[in-house]
Amino acid sequence: MNSGIALVFATLLTACVQAETIPVSQFDHEGLKGWTEKSFSGNTQYTLIKREGSQVLMAESKSAASALYKKVRIDLEITPYLNWSWLVTKHLGNIDERKKEGDDYPARVYVIIDGGVFFWKTRALNYVWSSYQPKGTTWPNAYSDNARMLALQSGNVKIGDWVPEKRNIRDDFKKLFGEDLRFIDGIAVMTDTDNSQGRAVTFYRHLFFSSD
Repeated sequence: MNSGIALVFATLLTACVQAETIPVSQFDHEGLKGWTEKSFSGNTQYTLIKREGSQVLMAESKSAASALYKKVRIDLEITPYLNWSWLVTKHLGNIDERKKEGDDYPARVYVIIDGGVFFWKTRALNYVWSSYQPKGTTWPNAYSDNARMLALQSGNVKIGDWVPEKRNIRDDFKKLFGEDLRFIDGIAVMTDTDNSQGRAVTFYRHLFFSSD
């Protein structure tokens, strides 16, 4: 194989690899472009800061609840995996997140399936850092039957460390909703403390979808 053909193959291979990764957060290059804040009770403060050489999202919540949402259409047959890292500085104590008065999380990342004009069909799959529920626990959201919660981390374990996560959205949705999902319509991050009247500071980075 001559060098010219090898270069063409290398270029094609690189293009294929890039096509299998869809970035969601590019804070170093785009800031918060494309992200919209949705308030539920007051406003969590979302700020980009420099940490360990790159821009990361800092969320600070004081008895407040708002999310940052980005509209993005993802084909889960091509890129079913959602990847991200989060760093939680403290959990919210002995609260029961299965009840409305305890429905707070120092960190959550969730995907949204838009019901369109049938807004009551909108569903959300929430990955959370739980203060109370054991890792691996799932439960319906305290406020909505169309939202499911999955605790990926719990309590003080790994507090203060960057924790990388990788989830197969299609598999998780089928387990929690009983449906084979093809597309999602958006992604959100949220740190909320309105029900418990607490305070939390959390960092997020490196959100992207991948084929494996």
